[in-house]
Amino acid sequence: MIAHAQGIYSFYVYMITNKNNTVLYTGVTNNLKGRLREHEDKRNPKSFSAKYRVSFLVYYEHFECIQQVIAREKEIKNLSRAKKEILIKQQNPSWNFLNYLFE
Repeated sequence: MIAHAQGIYSFYVYMITNKNNTVLYTGVTNNLKGRLREHEDKRNPKSFSAKYRVSFLVYYEHFECIQQVIAREKEIKNLSRAKKEILIKQQNPSWNFLNYLFE
């Protein structure tokens, strides 16, 4: 593992949903603002997020180490839908769309 200066790097694991909160997508990025824009713009029309119109941020965590964020993404992806909902409700009880935080 490569050691980096504290606070220089930013990585995010995030969950986005569709308008009706029926689909969840979990991803990782080093630029959450840009990544959300890609989901909103359906940059890859054949992608899961474009197909299911998933672009509303409901959950995120910040990390400074890429290995940690990748490990956390794997943990979240292995959770059941019910456990993902619990995780979201702990940070965002009303399931508000949080995209505005990264505009």
